[in-house]
Amino acid sequence: MTTEYRRILLDGTPTEVRREGDRLRAPDGRTVAAETAIHLPPVSPSKIIAVHLNHRSRFEEFCAKPRTAPTYFHKPVSTLTGHNGHVVRPEGCKWLNYEGEIAVVIGRTARNISVAEAPAYIRGYTLANDLGLHDFRDTDEGSMLRVKGADTLCPLGPGLVEGWDPRGRWLRTRVNGKVVQEGTTDEMTWDMHYLVADIARLITLQPGDVLLTGTPANSRPIQPGDTVEISADGLGVLRNTVVTGPVPVTGPIGAQPTESEQVLSTAQGGDWEFRGIRPPHPA
Repeated sequence: MTTEYRRILLDGTPTEVRREGDRLRAPDGRTVAAETAIHLPPVSPSKIIAVHLNHRSRFEEFCAKPRTAPTYFHKPVSTLTGHNGHVVRPEGCKWLNYEGEIAVVIGRTARNISVAEAPAYIRGYTLANDLGLHDFRDTDEGSMLRVKGADTLCPLGPGLVEGWDPRGRWLRTRVNGKVVQEGTTDEMTWDMHYLVADIARLITLQPGDVLLTGTPANSRPIQPGDTVEISADGLGVLRNTVVTGPVPVTGPIGAQPTESEQVLSTAQGGDWEFRGIRPPHPA
């Protein structure tokens, strides 16, 4: 049996509510329609950690050799936005890609745990869009900080589902109603429990922390005005719309957006097999 919790603004106050059909119920008994509620990210993590490549279809897309262990990057908590929130593509940037994913939410402090113990440290699961701003791929030198860390580039939600079994689940991404990504959790090279245990060897995971578990093939650019929906069996639908940021990122400060062969190829799907090019860390 599963239970879904959401965080919403209820009379101006961030409130965790329980989903009951098409209504959301607060601890004090007040209810609101799920469709009209102002959603916040379902948790407030101290950190967001994401795996680079995990779905086999994504490895194949980049013609990447199988790895013996996963690699990771960090997204700042300022990337978070909720269900129905806007994703901001900065003025002056062109290569913003969706990446539909399933996110693990930690429920208990975890450090030095085994794979078998990991389920006891997971509170539940939610949906995520691990958006990437590839305009800055040339300048981040593998750190992914600006590519993956710009504000609003981690929509999360709509809710946190406890008691959800991640095995054999379909994950889909739609842009303006059209399916653009599709895969199952069974094609993950490393499952959720492995990833939690692996990270917790060196990094203490706190309640509410989020782990993004990888995206299937076919991450592609989206444009202002596009609506992106991430869905998975039992986790609902996470919906966000892309808008243009009012302030351009171009100017005299710092590295500028680029359109090198690596930027264009990564944003548009690779084609590494035919060109002999390998990205250092496609995500």
